[in-house]
Amino acid sequence: MLLLVSIIIAVGIGSVQFTLSQTWQTLIGSGKDADNTILWDIRIPRVLMALIIGANLAASGILLQAVMNNPLADPGLTGVSSGAAVTVLFIMLVAPEFSGFIPLAAIVGGGFAAVMVYAWAWKKESGYTPIRIILSGVAVNAVFGGVIGLLSILYSDKLPAALQWMNGSLSGKGMNDVLNILPYSMAGWAMALLCIRQANILRLGEQAAHNLGQNLNRVRFILSFVAVFLAAISVSKVGLVGFVGLIVPHMARIIIGSNYKHSLPLSLMLGAMILIIADTAGRSLFSPLEIPAGIIMAMAGGPYFLYLMRKGGA
Repeated sequence: MLLLVSIIIAVGIGSVQFTLSQTWQTLIGSGKDADNTILWDIRIPRVLMALIIGANLAASGILLQAVMNNPLADPGLTGVSSGAAVTVLFIMLVAPEFSGFIPLAAIVGGGFAAVMVYAWAWKKESGYTPIRIILSGVAVNAVFGGVIGLLSILYSDKLPAALQWMNGSLSGKGMNDVLNILPYSMAGWAMALLCIRQANILRLGEQAAHNLGQNLNRVRFILSFVAVFLAAISVSKVGLVGFVGLIVPHMARIIIGSNYKHSLPLSLMLGAMILIIADTAGRSLFSPLEIPAGIIMAMAGGPYFLYLMRKGGA
């Protein structure tokens, strides 16, 4: 219900305000031509894109937290998003003729970043620990952040076209963008929901998982692939939007508990709602200026991350 309310509010708010009556009349085809253009060509595709990306990042975050047994895991903090961003930005600035391969390149970049984090955080004696995963993620983010900065300097003449994307903006997204990403996202959501049993097994601990006859390495690989896939396709479309995958799983666990059978579907809806609210705030609170949703999420998510750190989450 809250998600539906957030969609209705987001559709009505903007430089041109719509009442509920105007929104309804336009949706059923009885609105003015100008209202139809604003609603169907600009706002509805943008709201749908925020819904899809928010759900993707939330599902990616909760799966990464299950794999790493770390409540502070997130596509942004663990370097997955920045790894995907490097490959996408390289194509955008250096080889735009290969733009059709951007989704695949994002998945490869995100997967490479995840492998780096796992490799640096692993110790034979003790395996993974939450603090090593976070520190490895910080290191990977720093490395890829440096590469992004280098590309920005070397190809500064082409940077304006990619600037909104780098800040996680949903501006200018049309229905074609929504239709392009929707099949990938639906496939990712289906895979995430099919991973619920494996995520719950990881929650029981390594010994219990072994007793149930599970191959933990295979389970972690499958969940990591789904998480990287969802994060990477999101980055390929709207750029870097952080903290959705960190905040939303905590909200879901507070509301409904730790069982992934309930918390993962709820995270999908909460993630969609949070990003819709962030994007609506960014384009309405500072009108006529527009603040990208990625910046709004960073401003809200940063303090929340510090709060979790103070609580001893790491």
